[in-house]
Amino acid sequence: MAFETILVATEEHIATVTLHRPRVHNALNIAMLAELDQAFATLAADPAVRVILLRGGGDKAFAAGADITELAAVDPANAEPFAARGQSIFRRIEQLSKPVIAVLNGHTLGGGCEMAMACTLRIAADNARLGQPEIRLGILPGYGGTQRLLRLVGRGAALKLMLTGTPIDAHEALRIGLVDEVVPAEHIDLRAMELARTIAAQPPLAIAAILEAVDRGADLPLDEAIAIETALFGRLCRTEDMREGTRAFLEKRAPHFTSR
Repeated sequence: MAFETILVATEEHIATVTLHRPRVHNALNIAMLAELDQAFATLAADPAVRVILLRGGGDKAFAAGADITELAAVDPANAEPFAARGQSIFRRIEQLSKPVIAVLNGHTLGGGCEMAMACTLRIAADNARLGQPEIRLGILPGYGGTQRLLRLVGRGAALKLMLTGTPIDAHEALRIGLVDEVVPAEHIDLRAMELARTIAAQPPLAIAAILEAVDRGADLPLDEAIAIETALFGRLCRTEDMREGTRAFLEKRAPHFTSR
């Protein structure tokens, strides 16, 4: 896949999507969002890809927010479609049947933080800073940030970040649950690949079912959510991967999963 604002590479069962606008700290513009949408649709359909790493180009930023030049041109007539477009792309990432690991190798602000929150997991370099500074521009996080931040860190911590616009460091982000792991900046790519390989070694059908159960059940009453879990459990028990996994365990050997 050839793009202008992102890079896509695949190694074994792991794809790496790199935001590639280093001169503007990988700020999200309309072209980048369109290319991300196309890339994730293609990767979702590729059976060889089991895990996706999403990172920023360079070592200063994952993504420092939306492109302010484009944002300044938004008027009341196109404001809602502008927000809805970004929301739909981030929702695609969130609902993907494959894990997406955000590798936060620097500033992760505004739309960049919103995109990271849509990912399955977030690993931050120890020098990363995260935040939602939109209030300083007279707006709110418009790509799903008000809702995902609330769900990740709770009402008080979410409101503090959004109402002050003040970024936090990686260790504070870990403490409140905004990221899942913090590693030294020089080791972040190695750790991200290690985690991706661990997940990629698991059966893809079971991975997809876990992601579906969590996404569909997250905001449902418990009885409705576990009904979804029950149905997905039943579906997996009809697969050859389940038979292979249990046989391999009993025979004390490594399983060979075929996504059937």
